[in-house]
Amino acid sequence: MLTQEENELLCRVEGDAPMGQMMRRYWLPVCLSEEVEEPDGKPLRVRILGENLVAFRDSDGRLGLVGEACPHRKASLAFGRNEEGGLRCLYHGWKIDVEGNVIEMPSEPPEACLAAKFKHKAYPVEEAGGFVWAYLGPREQMPPFEPPPFAPTPDTKVAIGKSVLPCNWAQIVEGQIDSAHSSSLHSSDMVPARVGRAGAEAKRWTRPSTDKAPRLQVQLTSYGFRYAALRRPIANAQTHDYVRITTFAAPLFCLIPPNASYNVAQLTIPIDNHTSGFHFLAWGEGPDVPSTEAWRQFLGLMPSVDVDDKWRMKRNLENDFLQDRSLMKLGNFTGIKGIPSQDTAMWLSMGPIADRTTERLGASDVAIVQWRRLMIDAARAFASGKAPPLGLSEPHVPLAKIASFEGVVPKTVDWRTLGASPEELALYPHEEGHEDDHIMPRRAGARA
Repeated sequence: MLTQEENELLCRVEGDAPMGQMMRRYWLPVCLSEEVEEPDGKPLRVRILGENLVAFRDSDGRLGLVGEACPHRKASLAFGRNEEGGLRCLYHGWKIDVEGNVIEMPSEPPEACLAAKFKHKAYPVEEAGGFVWAYLGPREQMPPFEPPPFAPTPDTKVAIGKSVLPCNWAQIVEGQIDSAHSSSLHSSDMVPARVGRAGAEAKRWTRPSTDKAPRLQVQLTSYGFRYAALRRPIANAQTHDYVRITTFAAPLFCLIPPNASYNVAQLTIPIDNHTSGFHFLAWGEGPDVPSTEAWRQFLGLMPSVDVDDKWRMKRNLENDFLQDRSLMKLGNFTGIKGIPSQDTAMWLSMGPIADRTTERLGASDVAIVQWRRLMIDAARAFASGKAPPLGLSEPHVPLAKIASFEGVVPKTVDWRTLGASPEELALYPHEEGHEDDHIMPRRAGARA
């Protein structure tokens, strides 16, 4: 468990909160490209880390991310006219371009030349992997933009399911790096089967194990960590392990173990202290990567069907996620349709910010413990004046080089070599029991 001070440090992202200020030193996803697809289209309200912004694509297709409040009298630019190379405020007609230049001020006399004396807040943006990315920190500290790990090349196919959830970002990320819960919560959608590795069927996923109590081991890296959930496979259990490796890259990436058809990733955007944008991704190069529509149907995250026009889930706490108790009596474990809905029901049931001061952790929570240590220590270091220690300093592993892994392998194979790029293999030791390479489980109830 955490102290109240540690929990606050982990969860708070607004204003001067160290965690939010540290996150501003990274390139962060702020919206989907499809939400601002049309040149001169409708401006999009964007809220991230408690800050209100507007994203738009101008007449030439350039993307802009600017402060929502017009610099003149603070009316919302989300109502503005997106035309002729800029966003024009409806109140007095001031126009702002993608770089924050105030290029027209029709309510002011031309001779005033006020437009040349100031700029509106605007952030650098890039596009990759179906997302619009922005750097929200000091320009002089801006790192180069890198392709995200789920879109290592421009040709990578990426399908994204999205929802906006009324809870803190940390409890979502903890769910993404918690391998043990899938054997219970998702047991009706991820079923054991005599297969060589995890599979993706039209309505369910399969996996080659019935083991619900994985042994967890963690490997620290410069960008975060990788951890392995080791289970007994259905076949050859005496000589082999079923290995599922999850990779966390600070501050927000989670690469989930893949299946035989495509890779899987999850990405959480801290909108504010009590709201988050959750994204579930299927990606890869092959023909079996699902289309965006098929993926959203599988997840139960179809716009207008499962989520409204603001990406809010129609299954929610108020209607108990439409849990079907009669279906549970017939054998369905949760009675809740869709893997994201099952996860979301758990996350939201914890409250807007989970109380970690009274929880009791077990051996299956090793990755959770490590993640909390990593992020809290990073936020404390940043608050003391140090640069963000994860992913931005040397030794640096390009995001496009990191990966997860899934498969049945001989027990003699060191899992740390599985899915690791040559860059990682050259950097990180793999001796069994290395002090920073193998985090042993703590007893239940130990302080995280």
